[in-house]
Amino acid sequence: MRAIIGVSSNIKEDLLSVPLSNVRAITQFGGVPIVLPNLVEEGIEEIAGTIDGLLLTGGGDIDPTLFGEEPLLGLGSIVPERDLFEVALIQKMLELNKPVLGICRGAQILSIAMGGDMYQDIYSQKDGPLLQHDQQAPNWHGSHFVEMTEGSLLHKTVGVDRFKVNSYHHQALRNMPVGFIVSGVASDGVIESFESTKHPFVMGVQWHPESLISKGDAHSFAIFEAFLNACKK
Repeated sequence: MRAIIGVSSNIKEDLLSVPLSNVRAITQFGGVPIVLPNLVEEGIEEIAGTIDGLLLTGGGDIDPTLFGEEPLLGLGSIVPERDLFEVALIQKMLELNKPVLGICRGAQILSIAMGGDMYQDIYSQKDGPLLQHDQQAPNWHGSHFVEMTEGSLLHKTVGVDRFKVNSYHHQALRNMPVGFIVSGVASDGVIESFESTKHPFVMGVQWHPESLISKGDAHSFAIFEAFLNACKK
């Protein structure tokens, strides 16, 4: 039986959209991707009960009022319907102990849904010199390194202590929710990955492994393979 994976989508000008790289990453490892509709109040229990795993894709910024702040000047465009839908679905998926993989924005909304918070804009809020986290290079190119937390699920999955990732964000995780640990950081201290200590596979990564797969990146392959294997169980 192939695993059914819910894939989060964006809303723009009354259209749902999702990069095909996310869909291809699911099918490549034997999953069946289902693009999700961003229904704010309807169908959360039915959707969570139907899918075997949830892929939270990248996209725009997140409403800061969800973690107790008001918008700062550095905040970009938000989609409230998407935020509310994903928060409700994440909470239900974790209640059902089903696998979740969050990518970039998806990692951030995963943290927010479980009680964490984030920088609205690292360049105006985080102290000290920072790397270029919105790279000016093709999306298949790894632009900076991430150091793994020894013994974390991600560390065990990729099998190395340090590897290169791509980077397309100006928001970033700040304080972890209860029951989660940091599993990877950039050299400037920006949190690049985190995971649940209470669930078999609930993980967020700040980069885009679905784009790195196109160039045969072994670490990205390992992440998606582990996610799909968890979903099949």
